[in-house]
Amino acid sequence: MDIHLQEKQTGIRFSWNLWPPTKNEASKIEIPLGCLYTVLKGSDENNVKLVEYEPLKCKTSNCILNPYCNIDFRNKTWTCPFSNIKNPFPPHYAQHISEKNLPADVMYSNIEYIQPSNVGDIPPPTFLFVIDTCLLEEELEQLKDSIQQCISLMPNDAYIGIITFGYLCYVHEIGFTDCLKSYVFKGTKDISAQELQKQLNLGSRNDPRSSTTSASARRFLQPVTECEYNINMLLDDISKDSWPTPPDQRAKRCTGTALSVAISLLECCCNQLSGRIMMFIGGADTTSPGKIVDTPLSESLRHHLDLQKDNNNARHVKKALKYYVSLANRAVMSGHAIDIFACSLDQIGLYEMKVCCEKTNGFMVMADSFSMNVFKDSFKKIFETDSTGYIKHGYNAKLTIICSKEFKICGAIGGCSSNKKIAPYVSDTCVGEGGTCEWTICALDKNSTIAFYFDIVNQNVSSLPHDRQAYLQFQTLYQHPSGRRRLRVTTISYRFAEPNIAEISQGFDQETAAVLMARFAVFKAETDEPIDVLRWLDRKLIRLVSTFADYQKDDINSFHLSSEFSIYPQFMYHLRRSHFLQTFNASPDETAYYRSILLRENVMNSLIMIQPALLQYSFDSQTPIPVLLDAQSLKSNVILLLDSYFHIVVWYGEMIYQWREQGFHEKPEYAHFKELLNAPHDDAKSILEDRFPIPKFVLCNSGGSQSRFLLAKVNPSTTHNTLSGSTFGTSTNESYIINTDDVSLKIFMDHLIKLAVQT
Repeated sequence: MDIHLQEKQTGIRFSWNLWPPTKNEASKIEIPLGCLYTVLKGSDENNVKLVEYEPLKCKTSNCILNPYCNIDFRNKTWTCPFSNIKNPFPPHYAQHISEKNLPADVMYSNIEYIQPSNVGDIPPPTFLFVIDTCLLEEELEQLKDSIQQCISLMPNDAYIGIITFGYLCYVHEIGFTDCLKSYVFKGTKDISAQELQKQLNLGSRNDPRSSTTSASARRFLQPVTECEYNINMLLDDISKDSWPTPPDQRAKRCTGTALSVAISLLECCCNQLSGRIMMFIGGADTTSPGKIVDTPLSESLRHHLDLQKDNNNARHVKKALKYYVSLANRAVMSGHAIDIFACSLDQIGLYEMKVCCEKTNGFMVMADSFSMNVFKDSFKKIFETDSTGYIKHGYNAKLTIICSKEFKICGAIGGCSSNKKIAPYVSDTCVGEGGTCEWTICALDKNSTIAFYFDIVNQNVSSLPHDRQAYLQFQTLYQHPSGRRRLRVTTISYRFAEPNIAEISQGFDQETAAVLMARFAVFKAETDEPIDVLRWLDRKLIRLVSTFADYQKDDINSFHLSSEFSIYPQFMYHLRRSHFLQTFNASPDETAYYRSILLRENVMNSLIMIQPALLQYSFDSQTPIPVLLDAQSLKSNVILLLDSYFHIVVWYGEMIYQWREQGFHEKPEYAHFKELLNAPHDDAKSILEDRFPIPKFVLCNSGGSQSRFLLAKVNPSTTHNTLSGSTFGTSTNESYIINTDDVSLKIFMDHLIKLAVQT
């Protein structure tokens, strides 16, 4: 099985591609049986078969006709692989189906049904901008400029609305043309949908965009074509919050109330329709029910140590977390995504608010300023359209799983929320959003990836089906920006292995396994102590290696790990050192940001986050060469390009940097040197254009302060503890000395092997 081809065709990658046949065998493999499913995989590449008719469903299991169904051409029936029930084909199928004339349903394992327009078209998506006005004037101007640019890029039929907040929260009536008009809400309380409905005189909760909509609701949400002039005039008029802020205090900011008002507005106006709330925040909430700190600057924002020890600085955290969980649940119930753009040098409360993005699968972008490309380009990228002119999103999706009886679904980790729908194949073991076979995903993009975890429940090999196959079907009903509902059906099958470890090992996908374990570790880190999570990872790794490696007991020289497992320990080494599990020198907001991005990306992007990619450019090769993420790779006569997903770093070796400073690249006779300097920049540009969120670009040189972005990621094979007589930032024998107490990969592997052969 070509796992990369299957991922391209279906968006699915499993940790084990040969499954343990029984519950007992599954308990021995240590790494959970799970998959990563990129729901809209292939949509932008036209790799998905689109059909415009209703799907055929099994009357017992609700399975949809797929390539794994047995077809009886003589009797015009098909047998469901999940229930083994025969279902008759309807007349329009039965008249034409034959061995040489098969419907698309049984030819494509990944197919999308476009529901007929008479089922009920969906209005275009709504974008509700929620703007923090407690910003510096320059920051606010940069933000307003970015919003105006993006409005010009939006489809003409998209709906938009504006809410601003500082000490008070303002809902702007963009449909009122005589003058700028807004409704004001107190920033210290939560605003329910019922209260907002009454205050704004919205009437019943109908869709403000349909022909039957009450005019009262259309005052706040209008198509771009109808309100672009008013919106731009309103944005031009928005100024810094006028509420006075003493020099020794923080601004009075009601972020939580503003989000509550935004959710209530969409609940009233477009419940269960396409929509997203886009929050632009430049500081900490200090007044609303979701506040994280009081206004005096003498009070510090909470840090990881405060959270661990429940110090006074963290006294608002539990209440804020509870508040934002309630807001996230409201957004999920109404089917709307929440995006957060946090641009500040200080913390703004992402740690408390991240649940809003994670439960609704909204975007999260963190930058130092609204003037930085990290924000500006990321924001623009959201509104990119496909070849047909539609934004590359899906909205208000309901994802359902159907399993064959030999295994059960434990849960999902990613940008989704459990619908608590019970089925016979829902496991008692709960992982992440568990206890269900159906999830709500409020927004989807091309990289939105959910991790699913499964349990083998089959007790005996003899009870396996005769074909020894397990079947799994994903059904995702979502709203397309075109206004049509679509149902994506992805069906796959995996073979049960013989009850021996050797055969099971041949189906191990170490890349997918590393990402599944990383997500699981991040999930556990939310409730467990950091050291306990690291110990859990270590135990799993030691047991995995001791189970699948070849060795003689207590003989480390006899140790051998097959190619299917050889890179996995390396992934775990870098995961242990990553921002996802190490909180030293990171704020709770930074940790929350890194973890949230990991929980929504596909396998390859997640691997880059765990173990960054390092390319070397030199005169010895015309093309860049992948090199080890190791201090030994930091040589004076090379240029390195580091991609850590969040940062793109171009690093000049000492000799290259000196030549560049002397201007050799500007001389015609050194054109080849100029080409060498340009090559990593061109590659970095292509990465920046494709990535979301846009990474921060760092240009640095050997010995420079910015080189810390590279030094923090490489394996410290040479440190101040292993070499003497050198200082930090110098090179010895063409390699760098890393000033750290972290163990090197070699020491890590030596200890792993020692423990594995003793087990």
